[in-house]
Amino acid sequence: MKNLGSIVKGSSRDVYTVNAGSTVQHAALYMSGRNIGAVTIVEGERVVGLFSERDLMKRVVAEGRDPNEVLVRDVMTTELTIAAPEDSCEEGISKMRQANCRHIPVLEEDKFLGLVSLRDLLEVDADEKADEIRMLNTYIHYVPPDFARGAS
Repeated sequence: MKNLGSIVKGSSRDVYTVNAGSTVQHAALYMSGRNIGAVTIVEGERVVGLFSERDLMKRVVAEGRDPNEVLVRDVMTTELTIAAPEDSCEEGISKMRQANCRHIPVLEEDKFLGLVSLRDLLEVDADEKADEIRMLNTYIHYVPPDFARGAS
């Protein structure tokens, strides 16, 4: 079973962040250009929030606010559920379920390592289940060498 650290450190994933003092318009363009649904918000090296498509819709668009005027710090999600790199994928999914969120920042001693999405975790789970199915099929269809030669 993979842990969250192996997901964010592996596969040469980029770490996406936006400064809390940026405009919502800047954050939306940043997210759109990278085809991501959420971005971690920082002040210096410190994680201070998360800005997602949901935040954009609920706190900016639905309220008729100007994305060129509104700062990310004023509309970001600040009550974050945090994960540690040693947390398993199952623990990550459980934390997301409890917090009703789809993204979880992974931090190691306050250092931001990356953001994991529910999609990332479900992909890992599906890959692991596919491997397990292949292994079970191999086991089920295994014919011992002595049996194949017709040994009595």
